Amino acid sequence: MWLLLTVGGLISALGTANGFFGKLTPESPEVTMNTSQMITYWGYPNEDYEVVTEDGYILEINRIPHGRKNSENTDAGFDVWLGNSRGNTYARRNIYYSPDSVEFWAFSFDEMAKYDLPATIEFIVKKTGQESLHYVGHSQGTTIGFIAFSTNPKLAKRIKTFYALAPVATVKYTKSLLNKLSLLPTFLFKIIFGNKIFYPHNFFDDFLATEVCSRQTLNKVCSNALFIMCGFDSQNLNMSRLDVYLSHNPAGTSVQNVLHWSQAVRSGEFQAFDWGSPVQNKMHYNQPTPPFYDVTAMRVPIAVWSGGNDWLADPHDVDLLLPKLSNVIYSKKIAPYNHLDFIWAMNAPQEIYNEIVSMIAGHSK
Repeated sequence: MWLLLTVGGLISALGTANGFFGKLTPESPEVTMNTSQMITYWGYPNEDYEVVTEDGYILEINRIPHGRKNSENTDAGFDVWLGNSRGNTYARRNIYYSPDSVEFWAFSFDEMAKYDLPATIEFIVKKTGQESLHYVGHSQGTTIGFIAFSTNPKLAKRIKTFYALAPVATVKYTKSLLNKLSLLPTFLFKIIFGNKIFYPHNFFDDFLATEVCSRQTLNKVCSNALFIMCGFDSQNLNMSRLDVYLSHNPAGTSVQNVLHWSQAVRSGEFQAFDWGSPVQNKMHYNQPTPPFYDVTAMRVPIAVWSGGNDWLADPHDVDLLLPKLSNVIYSKKIAPYNHLDFIWAMNAPQEIYNEIVSMIAGHSK
């Protein structure tokens, strides 16, 4: 983002005269769409729901109940649910607190695992009548899965298989910008970033997507800025969709969540958030230090896909994680993959998604 801000400043200083940075490539209609609109845009059925967590957060979730009708391509036909974690674009409401308040943003991935994931899964179970489901998580989606399924046995029984893409537990060896952010003392971090939302998606990001990064000459610059947190694999990025990716990412989280990740970088441990003092920790955990998360306690069958060029879920951290997982049914390392390739690499269907679909289909027989 810092590189993008620099590029944005340059555009502002020099002006945006037509042709200066090359002609503007056509803007995708998805740039201004929400999740529901994008689902229907591609011909899939969509249903919108709201999940209310035990502590009052309202999470919007989407359901794709079946495949496309009258499609030339054969869809797998699964009942797919897309969840959200508190603080992102589609989960920024609470029945008790305003998103303008500090209280609203007093959370990290601890609360996502303790409240958001269980509430979402229980909602789906009740809505569908299914007793269990398959869980697919990427990055922090795997983190909250590791926590929830190792600390909540009742919830773990709801999961047939856990499909983990770019799994993240410890981040001791991460090469991402988290390394630099972890060097900042907490008080200085809050002076710079505040104590509410971190890295929100806003008008300026939309401007970069549509007015800056859609100009052919700057595509390379913007794609590299996108990869700063996660590693480079520009050969596997569909540049024609760059405006779509940038217009929806990042989706926002709390400053506290980033502080939690910074804590994890410094400690090298998979541990709950440190509230800053033994007294505060005692109030939250009934002990003076934050508890450690024990992934060996998770019994859910898990299939893992990791990247050899992943700066965030570094291969060294993944190698430390895998032996601790007691029920690994499949593991694959994709050598050139960075952290974002798992969600938008052009060959992701061949490398990952088709395997997941086959495994789910085989489990259903």
